[in-house]
Amino acid sequence: MQVSKLDDAARDAAMEQLPHWTYDNDASGIRRNLRFGDFAEAFGFMTRVAILAEKADHHPEWFNVYNRVEILLTTHDAGGLSQRDIDLALAIDAIAP
Repeated sequence: MQVSKLDDAARDAAMEQLPHWTYDNDASGIRRNLRFGDFAEAFGFMTRVAILAEKADHHPEWFNVYNRVEILLTTHDAGGLSQRDIDLALAIDAIAP
């Protein structure tokens, strides 16, 4: 399936649906930082996201230290932010605390 990078207007419209995410121009993607009560909560959240990502065949770049999880979504094949990133961000938001 061919995936296209969102143009500026589509990106701006999509970002209105994602108040917890910020656009990172350098990475051509969107970022969200989350904090949890402890490592187990953070890891549990990452596991739930991993299941969503695997089903969507679209995987985040992320970083975890103790109770913090940092997520970057970008579509390398499209050269930047695509609808696949927006869809995964919405799914993540649905399970995020």
